Amino acid sequence: MSALRNVGYFLIMATLIVLVGQFQSWNLALSILNLCLISAIMSLGVNMQWGYAGLFNVGVMGFAAMGGLAAMLISVPPVREAWSAGGIGVLMGVVALILTIVAAVATYRKLQAKRFGMIAVVLVCVVGYFIMRSLFDPATALIEKVNPASTGYLGGFGLPIIIAWPIGGIFAGAAAWVVGKITLGLRADYLAIATLGISEIIVAMLKNEDWMTRGVKNVVGLPRPVPYEIDLQNTQWFIDLATRLEMDPVTFSSIFVKLCYAALFTVVLLLVLYLSEKALRSPWGRMMRAIRDNEVSANAMGKDIKARHLQVFVLGSVVVGIAGAMLTTLDGQLTPASYQPLRFTFLIWVMVIVGGSGNNWGAVLGGFVIWFFWIEAEPLGTWLMEVLTSQMDAGSELKAHLMNSAQHMRLATMGLILLVTLRFSPRGLLPEKTGRAV
Repeated sequence: MSALRNVGYFLIMATLIVLVGQFQSWNLALSILNLCLISAIMSLGVNMQWGYAGLFNVGVMGFAAMGGLAAMLISVPPVREAWSAGGIGVLMGVVALILTIVAAVATYRKLQAKRFGMIAVVLVCVVGYFIMRSLFDPATALIEKVNPASTGYLGGFGLPIIIAWPIGGIFAGAAAWVVGKITLGLRADYLAIATLGISEIIVAMLKNEDWMTRGVKNVVGLPRPVPYEIDLQNTQWFIDLATRLEMDPVTFSSIFVKLCYAALFTVVLLLVLYLSEKALRSPWGRMMRAIRDNEVSANAMGKDIKARHLQVFVLGSVVVGIAGAMLTTLDGQLTPASYQPLRFTFLIWVMVIVGGSGNNWGAVLGGFVIWFFWIEAEPLGTWLMEVLTSQMDAGSELKAHLMNSAQHMRLATMGLILLVTLRFSPRGLLPEKTGRAV
């Protein structure tokens, strides 16, 4: 019975997307589908951290941004003028930073038992910092002066952007390892504050380091892993196909491109979902849930709680980073200012809660449900306000106020969905399975 109910939820979502295609446009329906697929992958990453291990990470935005950074660095061609102007200086600054870290760690290990050990470490860090800045700052200033209207940054490696998806996961995983080593010993509420703060630091870096990401000027025109519409419109086989389907080639080219994206994203989602299910059902997954449910007992049985938490924190962040790289690929641009906690943290957490934390299929369902209504809430709100105000005078101030309020229906809809779910299904639409069924 529960299996039929679960299948029914996904059939309802498929029906809603088809209805959007029928009554609004297939371009919009496929755009929603692609964003739902990416949201489902990101939700799976957060579910690994919270559903498997009970880690309250509200720094999702920062790890998604690391994936976006990878998409830009991998796919954009290098700006040779910028490299000539200050590339060597940046590399020397990075080397100075690495040497400073190595020297600080070595000094700490050697002198930690001494009275002046920490003073020596601080002195090494301060001296290294000033050396790094003396090399780094002049180089970045020269880079940002190179045709700032269109470049003003070093660019990337000019490789196929699809390579950036796993690289984005590696970037996010590396950042998560550093964050986890610092924060995972903290209590849950402090962990949340720390991860949120660190994610804001990551986004602030993307916004302000113009030499690397162009900052708020954005990097546009990222290469695609799928064909361009204009190329399809000038290809004979595509024109013949559009003619057979009795569709305009321009409209069909847009639909075809979105279908290509959907196919790629579906493959990644199914792969991540398969691996997540295998991990959840393995002895490792049972151990993680045992730690989540009772850390004291797990510690008494010899489990290294902090190491296991770090492990799952990194794995979940890798998945979020992959999704972040996919989202930047779909957008075709890196826009650091768009990394807002509302979209990349709050919504993802709502997806996990509504879908059912601890259940991978629930995380996927939550990704589809929440993103669908996030997009459709505004047009539905406009329709609702038009119905409610249909009998009011055209010049009524109340009517104008209600119509202007329709754009705020998104937040109200998210709150309503969350409240209804918690009231009638506190464990989510697809609750975590327990007992022998796991």
